[in-house]
Amino acid sequence: MRAIPGSAAEAAVHGDRRPQLVVLVLAFAGISVAMTQTTVIPLVPMLPGLLHASAADTAWAVTATLLAGAVATPVVGRLGDMYGKRRMLLLSLAMLVLGSVVCGLSSSLALIVVGRIMQGLSSGVIALGISIMRDELPADRLGSATSLMSASLGVGGALGLPAAAFLAERTDWHVLFWTSAVLGALAAVLVLRVVPESPVRSGGRFDPIGALGLSAGLICLLLVVSKGASWGWGSATTLGLAAAGIAVFGAWGWWERRLAEPLVDLRTLTRRQVLLTNIASAVFGFAMFAQSLVFPQVLQLPTATGYGLGQTMLVVGVVMAPSGLVMMAMSPVSARISRLRGPKVTLMVGAVVVAAGYGLGVVFLAHVWQLIAVSSVIGAGIGLAYGAMPALIMAAVPVSETAAANSLNTLMRSIGTSVSSAVAGAVLAQLTISFGPATVPSQTGFQVIMGIGCLAAVAALSIAAFLPRRDEPVEAVLITARAAR
Repeated sequence: MRAIPGSAAEAAVHGDRRPQLVVLVLAFAGISVAMTQTTVIPLVPMLPGLLHASAADTAWAVTATLLAGAVATPVVGRLGDMYGKRRMLLLSLAMLVLGSVVCGLSSSLALIVVGRIMQGLSSGVIALGISIMRDELPADRLGSATSLMSASLGVGGALGLPAAAFLAERTDWHVLFWTSAVLGALAAVLVLRVVPESPVRSGGRFDPIGALGLSAGLICLLLVVSKGASWGWGSATTLGLAAAGIAVFGAWGWWERRLAEPLVDLRTLTRRQVLLTNIASAVFGFAMFAQSLVFPQVLQLPTATGYGLGQTMLVVGVVMAPSGLVMMAMSPVSARISRLRGPKVTLMVGAVVVAAGYGLGVVFLAHVWQLIAVSSVIGAGIGLAYGAMPALIMAAVPVSETAAANSLNTLMRSIGTSVSSAVAGAVLAQLTISFGPATVPSQTGFQVIMGIGCLAAVAALSIAAFLPRRDEPVEAVLITARAAR
């Protein structure tokens, strides 16, 4: 599957399509989608009053996006390999815009949930962007480009929080969603103008049964993880969903193995490099999100607790934003280490830096500047590690499966963040102190979560140590893969 002479793909490879502009547009699209994950965070405490619903019901405004993203990411990745990655990228951005408009026009919980589901369907943009880069960019620019695109997941989340907090405090809450709609529309226009459609297609038939099975299994798993605490871990609903998820995944695996053109090629998925990278991605997703669950609460708790800093949500956003900027800044560093020493080493270095950041966080939680410093160290480690993951995945899968493989890797990060939220919630629910008529998480609880984040990073380091070594630099591996087209 060689690039057609005179096509956009060939022009991009030879520099006529300004590859750096393609990278910037795709990264902007990824950041725009990632920002939707934090858009509603400043609104969560206000949603029951705004929508005239209970807190348990309004929580679906967050859960719905998580579930939709988990379902859409692998399916869109496979469709991108089959029918065109740019086409599916534009469809995903259209879902972002449409969902944002629905939320912007809504004042009822039902419509907000519908809109948030549509926003979640855009979650495949980052994986599709990485895959387009593999098809379109010259090998010497691919490492830094995919590092930036991979980091956009964290960058968008970190930068979206202060922007959302600022808008939520000073404007009507609907403005948050109209802002997302504008960003999504701008990203779509830029993609249409700048990003070429790759001729690299796998073809074949789509596996609707496999898609339904994977979706059902993921929904069961994520409902257990995200709602188990409120339902009760031993409740019939939680246990029933857990059992159903196990059964569905078992049946789904049997079905996928018997197909010539499955939704997910389990033979590729179980390759040592792909399997270990995906496991490490889930662990890193866990580690990345742990700080997001601790710092906002420490910053906003009253100073009368003895450890709270009594700050506003806007200050929370300002504290978290530098970590996103650091992630972005570390993208070229990640690519350089991968080029010189291999992505395995980059992933391990990132794990060490994240572990060090969380280790510092156990001790330094007393001042705003300390939280900024700790968050920045963690962001640096995540930027290094996230940049290495696409290189590890793409070096181990066929070109025709690039989007599907990257989508599953992105999904694994999302699962990691979901588990992190559940674990942190359970810890903070147990380690509390009395504060007036209410109970609040204790300082020990926050320190325990930071310690768990440190252990998660060490676990990722241990997993990465078992990745196979490659004597070839990343560019050589990718050039070989391109030659196989």
